[in-house]
Amino acid sequence: MKNYLNFETDIKNLEVEIEKLKDPYNQDGLSEVDTKKISESQQEIDTRLKEIYSNLDPWQTTLVARHEDRPKAKFFIDNLFEDFIPLSGDRFYGEDKSVLAGFAKFNEKSVLVIGQEKGDSLETRIKRNFGMMRPEGYRKTIRLMKLANKFNIPIISFIDTPGAYPGVGAEERGQAEAIAKSIECCMSLSVPTFAIVIGEGGSGGAIALASSNKVIMLENAIYSVISPEGCATILWRDPKKTLDAAKAMKLSSKDLLELKVIDEIIPEPVGGAHRDRDLILDNVRKSIESNLNEFFNMSGDEVLNHRKNKFLTIGRSKGFVSQLDDLGSLSVKKNKIYAFVENFFKSKMNLGISFGIMVLLGYLIFFL
Repeated sequence: MKNYLNFETDIKNLEVEIEKLKDPYNQDGLSEVDTKKISESQQEIDTRLKEIYSNLDPWQTTLVARHEDRPKAKFFIDNLFEDFIPLSGDRFYGEDKSVLAGFAKFNEKSVLVIGQEKGDSLETRIKRNFGMMRPEGYRKTIRLMKLANKFNIPIISFIDTPGAYPGVGAEERGQAEAIAKSIECCMSLSVPTFAIVIGEGGSGGAIALASSNKVIMLENAIYSVISPEGCATILWRDPKKTLDAAKAMKLSSKDLLELKVIDEIIPEPVGGAHRDRDLILDNVRKSIESNLNEFFNMSGDEVLNHRKNKFLTIGRSKGFVSQLDDLGSLSVKKNKIYAFVENFFKSKMNLGISFGIMVLLGYLIFFL
């Protein structure tokens, strides 16, 4: 049974009509298939899909990213890679089933594959905790990323999570520390790392694995610091203002590419990735091949510097440095007055004067 979003009512009606036309014996008075009518209806569906999906607002894009039928990480792992060997456990607490991780072959080359898995049925969603990782999940991926780094194996991550699990048990076991350690590990690796946001990229739960050389998004995926519902509740105290929140957060792939937060958008079939799984598989495969080839001849230091410069460049087109090549420091460029004041108070010769000025200021503030 297909699932439809609230803005796809016309598409649903047309597809129901086509199903009836394909089985005329269920209707009174019909005994043959009307192929012409089916063809016309299919053309109308294609036209309506193009109209709808070419004008999605940010909240509608969020709904598409969360679509029940959308391909999940397990689907991509099963169909893009060969000889996948899943590895379990963090060697501290236990196994986290919301993340799949293991070594595999891609075009006869070894890679480490990590996938945040939401599940595709009620039973598997509960088992996978709806893709929300616990501390043991992040510690497992840290363990495997360090192992991949030791043997010079590239890392490919599929990001799809509402965020890290906020439960009491997860907090007691050090959720924030595990996320911070995962980010630190990702940034220190000397092997190429690629993060592909296939659905939701929510908060620290996503960035913990998406601190990569290349951050790639499917066309209708989202990537944000918080969900639109959470943002609306905090800023407006009204969870109904999700559209305003989604617009303000710039969470769509198009906005994030313009802001240079991500590096590439993988196009989806008209109507979303769930409407043509073979096509989306082919598009993701081409993207992975291209990016692996780009880093093939890079040394470990070059890979590390590429990742460092990528993140230092974000948001620095103005305000911090005039030359983007000078990325060694995050310090603000000092003007002459600032430099004079700083040097004046640092000078040992002016220490007594500085102290006197501070006492005088304190006196004036206290008595006046």
